[in-house]
Amino acid sequence: MSHSGTGTGPPGTTGWGAHLGGELVTGDAVLLELRLARFPSRALARLVDLAAQVAILLAIVFLLSHADIGDDAAATAILLVTYIGLVVGYPLLFEALGHGRTLGKLSMGLRVVRDDGGAIRFRHALVRALVGVLEVWMLPFVSILTCLVSSRGKRAADYLAGTVVVRERVPQTAPPLVQMPPALAGWAAGADLSRLPDQLALAARQFLSRAPDISPEARYSMGRQIAFDVSRFVAPVPPAGCPAEAYLAAVLAERRRRELSRTPQPYAASTYPQPYAAQPPTQPYPHPTPASPPLPRQVTPPPDPYGFSPPG
Repeated sequence: MSHSGTGTGPPGTTGWGAHLGGELVTGDAVLLELRLARFPSRALARLVDLAAQVAILLAIVFLLSHADIGDDAAATAILLVTYIGLVVGYPLLFEALGHGRTLGKLSMGLRVVRDDGGAIRFRHALVRALVGVLEVWMLPFVSILTCLVSSRGKRAADYLAGTVVVRERVPQTAPPLVQMPPALAGWAAGADLSRLPDQLALAARQFLSRAPDISPEARYSMGRQIAFDVSRFVAPVPPAGCPAEAYLAAVLAERRRRELSRTPQPYAASTYPQPYAAQPPTQPYPHPTPASPPLPRQVTPPPDPYGFSPPG
């Protein structure tokens, strides 16, 4: 088997940039916890922005009415430029400089991000602002209808810019701890984990935490891919026939143990979340001891079950 760590995985893999089980997976194999914003919250945010724009416009009109301009044409030109600036410049500047947040979105805990979950850039904000002139100010029913019909709550500007609005104020839950498979404890104790990148370790941890929610086929192929990439930075190679998920669990559990041994923390046992139990291995790989926590129901994998081929 020969494949790199850029998403070209074992046979049958869907790649690291795919949508697995309805979840958004980035190019770094990070399963994102994004809560999509729906029409009610977006509508309220839009009303806040509209109120801010109207307030700015009224303030400028008040200043112009008390200023000695002396030329009605000049005053009209100033008002026209101000109106265009509010319609186009307000969302453009706020979203480009405010990391996808206008005043309305900030008040509602919303944010504009790219379809892959990354931060938007100036070009994304520009497309949204220009399309919004037609969609929001001239044909608002188009924006409303698109948001209601879209499964992700997107309006036409989002489709053209490649963006989506997400909720930022969501409950934070502690990530599950990864348990050391007893049969791999000896191997992990002598393994060299110093070269394992933090980003790849994070991808492996997030995969294990979400593995039960992924379809069996995608879980199998993605687990093999991430295990292969991790094995490129870990020595020695795991035992023959080692399941991919058990291998990842052993690496992460040992990595956490070493980090805690360097910087001990007074954690209370009652605050620990339930540990993650690696996928049950198959023969000739030994089974866990009876004292270990119950393992999840075994799924029917493709041929060559669970094992992966580490680089030679």
